[in-house]
Amino acid sequence: MAAFVRACGLSELEEDTPKRVELDGTPVSLVKTEGEVFAINDICSHANVSLSEGEVEDCQIECWLHGSAFDLRTGKPSGLPATRPVPVYPVKIEGDDVLVSLNQES
Repeated sequence: MAAFVRACGLSELEEDTPKRVELDGTPVSLVKTEGEVFAINDICSHANVSLSEGEVEDCQIECWLHGSAFDLRTGKPSGLPATRPVPVYPVKIEGDDVLVSLNQES
């Protein structure tokens, strides 16, 4: 069973605005969009920069440095220059708490 840890309060997340948190030494970008909350590793698989500094659109987060976009549901890149996915993590909402498990979904 996946161990969930509190990442932040749901009220701390703004729609389509990534929030960077660190969970057990792992950088994670939390995104509230399209009625859901997603957790994706915060490091771009192409350039080793923070994805939480990028923009969110159509359930994707775009790396600000070279423009690669990653699907928040799967972590898969939608275009070059990134070719490798980034890990995504299970999320649960309990009251105002956003809980994340670092056991990868993909």
